[in-house]
Amino acid sequence: MLIDILAIIGGFALLVWGADNFVNGAAGLARNFGVSPLLIGITIVGFGTSAPEVLVSAMATINGNPGLSIGNALGSNIANIALILGATALMAPLTVHSDTLHREYPILLLVTLGTAALMLDQGLQLIDGLILLISLALVLFWMVRLGKQHQPDDPMIHEIEDELPEPMTTQTAILWFLLGLIVLLGSSKLLVWGAVNIATAFGISDLVIGLTIVAIGTSLPELAASIASALKNEHDLAIGNIIGSNIYNLLAVLSIPALFHPGDFNIEVLLRDIPIMVGLTIALFFMGYSFKNTTGHINRLEGFVLLAAFIAYQSWLFLDATGAI
Repeated sequence: MLIDILAIIGGFALLVWGADNFVNGAAGLARNFGVSPLLIGITIVGFGTSAPEVLVSAMATINGNPGLSIGNALGSNIANIALILGATALMAPLTVHSDTLHREYPILLLVTLGTAALMLDQGLQLIDGLILLISLALVLFWMVRLGKQHQPDDPMIHEIEDELPEPMTTQTAILWFLLGLIVLLGSSKLLVWGAVNIATAFGISDLVIGLTIVAIGTSLPELAASIASALKNEHDLAIGNIIGSNIYNLLAVLSIPALFHPGDFNIEVLLRDIPIMVGLTIALFFMGYSFKNTTGHINRLEGFVLLAAFIAYQSWLFLDATGAI
């Protein structure tokens, strides 16, 4: 048991380190090949925050634990909104001015509702995976076009460019990219191994482990990034990280079990977890989206409500897993 716990802790720590260096190397390579800082921030850095979820999902699916993969994707989205944005707004109320974000809110809502609709048959099949991947390509294409059409005074654009890693040589970028990728692969395998062993020892489903321990752990990069951005008064970037990560989680992470381990999933996903995720996404939309202009707000009270919702949800999972309810 101790070895399994250490494997989970070590896996989380290495995932964060590997993701950071993977992103730095990829961003360095892209910059050296002439890609604009804005497009690097929107695509590579945005995808990098979901790299832990993608690799953990892949390893779980390969090991025959698609429930962990599904739980990781849905649980990460729930944690991103309720835990991360809730805690961030409690520390520093968030004000959004970005026209780019104003156009990303509806996309996140559409992707969330569309993914939920695909899962209404209580299964993720090959065709669902293909639809998710095609949707991911369309969203990426739209984000690239949006980046090229941005307003010069959009605050999120400057915040993204300020947070990009320092320029590096191509050789150094390749080294960090490959090292980060290797560490991501190894740490995700270590994490999944420890998590599955813990689930087996306590008689808990891999779905619940994915929704709790793994989801929270793989969301740590977003938590660190959002709090740091908020404390530096980069509110648009703090929320932008969450929106981008949630879109990638649904379209990229959920496509993995659909493509490589298609089949039905636990009915509780349909009755409990998807409604919670959809409800939180709708709440985020109405909290942060302004119908009058491009300025939105998430205040401390709303942050408290989000955080309370996360605690209640995790408590529900714990009581259900232990047979208390």
